[in-house]
Amino acid sequence: MAPGATACQLCGADRPVGAAELRSIPAPLRRRIVATHGLRVVVVVGVVAVLAYALLGAALSGPPNVADPMTAASTYAISPGSTPILAGAVTGGDYVVGNFTSVQPFGANVTVSVYNTTEWADLLENGTGHPAWSSPSEGSGRIIFTAAYTDSYVVVLTNPYPTSTHLSIRVYVATQYESNVGDDGFG
Repeated sequence: MAPGATACQLCGADRPVGAAELRSIPAPLRRRIVATHGLRVVVVVGVVAVLAYALLGAALSGPPNVADPMTAASTYAISPGSTPILAGAVTGGDYVVGNFTSVQPFGANVTVSVYNTTEWADLLENGTGHPAWSSPSEGSGRIIFTAAYTDSYVVVLTNPYPTSTHLSIRVYVATQYESNVGDDGFG
C-alpha cells in the first residue's frame, strides 16, 4: 500500500498482503501482485544497469580531449598588412610558446604580435591597439607569450612591406599552449 492510503490500489484490501498470505488470495489478484513486484524489480535493475553502463563508460574513457585553438602548426600566406592567424582563450598565468620562420621569400621580415580582446578591437576600429606581446621584425624567431590574466587573445602576423610591392610572405608558425600547472596551489 502507498503511504497514507486507506486501501490497496491493486486489490482494495485495507492492509498490506504479506508474503505468507499471498497464497490465500484469489489467483487473478495473486498474478497481478506478482507481476507488479516483478515489474518493479525489472525497472530497478534496468535503471541500475543503464546508470552503471553510463558511469563506467565515462570513467573508462577519461576526460575529453579538445584541441586547443592556440596550438597549431601551419604555413600562412601574409599579404602586406596584418593577418590574424590564431585566436583563443588563454588562462591567466598560462603561456603560448612556439616559433616562426619566413619560408618564401626566405628570411623576409615579419612581426608576430599578440593582442587581448580590448586591444584587438581598438586595432580593428581605429588602429591604436597595443599588443600584449610583440616580436621584433625579423625573418625567424621565438614566440613566448604569458597571459597576465584570463582573456581571449589573437596572434597576428604583420607583413611590413608596402602594399605597392605586392609581396606576399609565406610564414611557417608552430605554437603550443602550455598550462602553468606547476603552480596550481595544490602543492
